[in-house]
Amino acid sequence: MNPHRNRRITIAAAAAVVLAFTGAACSDDGGGGGGDDKITVGIKFDQPGLGLKTPDGKYTGFDVDVATYVAKELGHDPSDIVWKEAKSADRETLLQRGDVDFIAATYSINEKRQEKVDFAGPYLLAHQDVLIRADDNSITKPTDLNNKKLCSVTGSTSAQNVKTKIAPNAQLQEYGGYSECLTGLENGVIDALTTDDSILAGYAAQPEFEGKFKLGGFKLSNENYGIGVQKGSELKDQINKALEKMVADGSWQAAVDKNLGPAGYQNEPAPKIGVIVQ
Repeated sequence: MNPHRNRRITIAAAAAVVLAFTGAACSDDGGGGGGDDKITVGIKFDQPGLGLKTPDGKYTGFDVDVATYVAKELGHDPSDIVWKEAKSADRETLLQRGDVDFIAATYSINEKRQEKVDFAGPYLLAHQDVLIRADDNSITKPTDLNNKKLCSVTGSTSAQNVKTKIAPNAQLQEYGGYSECLTGLENGVIDALTTDDSILAGYAAQPEFEGKFKLGGFKLSNENYGIGVQKGSELKDQINKALEKMVADGSWQAAVDKNLGPAGYQNEPAPKIGVIVQ
């Protein structure tokens, strides 16, 4: 065999390998959705209907559906997503350290947080509300919470807000978690549970609670849920485009109905990107 020809074949083969690697690198830069092209997303692991890690290792909820849709628009298959728990107190740190690419975890946009991170969205307008037993007709307006046992989770300001601003005679009960409040509500030990209506709806929509509770519909505050990204990240604009598309093609409303609808959750229309309701 001609040695010069053999050398030419080797060079051509090497060039083909280089081109292949170059192409793959370009694909990864653009978020091509390949199996090695991972994206890390922060969610809640303990909020049914919003962000929940199930015992069999799956992830469900409205925030999960939104994050999955956004990741797809960024070029990532669902199998590319690495889910990371984003507890409320850890969210800014996770973003600042680069431990996650973005966070969708009932993350209300406010000025204090905007000093540390950027937000895409908002993608849901929630409100502080109360959850009561379905057969309880004694609480029809916020002031009816006076002299009622009102439950919230330790460390939350929701119940204190009600007592300070609306029902000074409410009897506050602090429990370690929402599940404990729900058990107390179901058993009649407490009369109402307060936090964001989306969180309440997520719990009440679970099969074991379906039909047992109802939302008050009081709209005690405005909570603009955004997707957190690192300060100055180019992902913000890309995520905003993805959210607009999700609303336009009906996927957003379908995700609300699937995850929160069974609790009779009356969602606000999808918010306009960049519009924060005070």
